[in-house]
Amino acid sequence: MKIAFIGLGNMGGGMAANLVKAGHEVRAFDLSAEATSRAQGNGCSVILTVREAVQGVDAVVSMLPNGAIVESVYTTDVIGHAFTTALLLDCSTIDVATARKVEDAARAAGYEMVDAPVSGGIAAANDGTLTFMVGGSDAAFAKAEPILAAMGKAVIHAGDSGAGQAAKICNNMILGATMIATCEAFAMAQKLGLNLQTFYDISSKASGQSWSMTSYCPVPGVGPQSPADNDYQGGFAAALMLKDLKLAMEAAASVGAKTPMGQRAEELYAAFTAAGSGGSDFSGIIKTL
Repeated sequence: MKIAFIGLGNMGGGMAANLVKAGHEVRAFDLSAEATSRAQGNGCSVILTVREAVQGVDAVVSMLPNGAIVESVYTTDVIGHAFTTALLLDCSTIDVATARKVEDAARAAGYEMVDAPVSGGIAAANDGTLTFMVGGSDAAFAKAEPILAAMGKAVIHAGDSGAGQAAKICNNMILGATMIATCEAFAMAQKLGLNLQTFYDISSKASGQSWSMTSYCPVPGVGPQSPADNDYQGGFAAALMLKDLKLAMEAAASVGAKTPMGQRAEELYAAFTAAGSGGSDFSGIIKTL
């Protein structure tokens, strides 16, 4: 299959490489010369413009920073320039309203499109073990699933247009809040004189267990290897967690949902990033406790 891949950053670069490994012909575009150089080294064909990249392809996959860029790229350079037979897959994490707006525009022009944000992080993007949450019609999902499966371990149909984005921001609101609670518990356990490995051994097998603890422990040397073991570098940047929490709060306000824990998590990550830690892993917030 011939696939255009738009956006080759920390996540997109690994995703595009895995499409190549799966046997697809990938036409890659990014504004960064460094990113396109890496993509070329991974077997992608580097194309100079989005409009050129999408010409004659079977599918367009994008991984872009925000909703404004997604809307601009699709409405200006993809819709009307790719064949209408091309399936459009946006894997960016953006607000639900923009996802639905772009998908409505695509359908009006004769395309099938899905929103397919991911859970995993840089390592999962490189390893092809992402989880995709997909919004779109049954027919579009059926076409998207084999493409996404080449980049992930799980591809789940969340519902109609925008449902993938809704699932992603709800999931990451849980992640942000539970990471803070996990950090608080380890900090308190230490001050109470508990050995942190012993506390992990207990809580990881008790009712306090969570992904934030057993898969991504914020304490160096405890649990499986995580960014905590690399001075909180790599992994999922705190600035990206803050972005997702802001999206969650916007979505909550739009439907009148009460999210006091999510709101407090957003406030704490806002303070953490404002203090200069936006580039560090989000589990590094334990340093503030």
